[in-house]
Amino acid sequence: MRIRANTVLPARREDIELHTADGLRLVGELALPVDRPPVATLICLHPLPTHGGMMDSHVLRKAAWRLPAQAGLAVLRFNTRGTASERGTSEGSFDAGVGERYDLAAAIEYAEFAELPDVWLVGWSFGTELALRYGAEPSVRGLILLSPPMRTVGPEELDVWARNGKPVIVLVPEFDDFLRPDEARARFACVPQAEVIGVSGAKHLWVGHADTVLAEVVRRVTTPQPRR
Repeated sequence: MRIRANTVLPARREDIELHTADGLRLVGELALPVDRPPVATLICLHPLPTHGGMMDSHVLRKAAWRLPAQAGLAVLRFNTRGTASERGTSEGSFDAGVGERYDLAAAIEYAEFAELPDVWLVGWSFGTELALRYGAEPSVRGLILLSPPMRTVGPEELDVWARNGKPVIVLVPEFDDFLRPDEARARFACVPQAEVIGVSGAKHLWVGHADTVLAEVVRRVTTPQPRR
């Protein structure tokens, strides 16, 4: 079967709600393989909602459409507080990455209660900031970061990942608007296990490069990793 930009492969898709510690209801979706248990789980963290980011941002939507069938992955997407998409609008309002810590915690908790295996955080732009700042939870196996702007992430947050030793995979577009590959290598040099991968010809929004991103995601999360 030829995979096109809008191809939707079979999966068990369920609308879900997340409930935050500060009392908000967030909307989301969980996509699971049809005929087998998932081998690993992606929790997707979308780009900046004030600039159009949401759970349906194209790379994350394609992950949910394809990867349960192609790679046996569970894909959990959700709208952070105040963010709207076709699925609906999450309660609350955008909090510039502060209150969103509770949104990520609610998603991780949902995955734990649902007994979803091998949870990886896949953050894109604003979502990478949330992953790096708040994602170092025991049940999280590692991070995959797409186009990290590194605007609110400092040495203290990076030191957490350096000390826990969990995989940190950083995909950086050659022509990114905020942080290009050489700059990213310098910023992540303090995290010994971090891998920075420059993607030739790509820009911040990954238009025309979603297949490259998804292939790298699948390769990383389906390769056995030591538990840390």
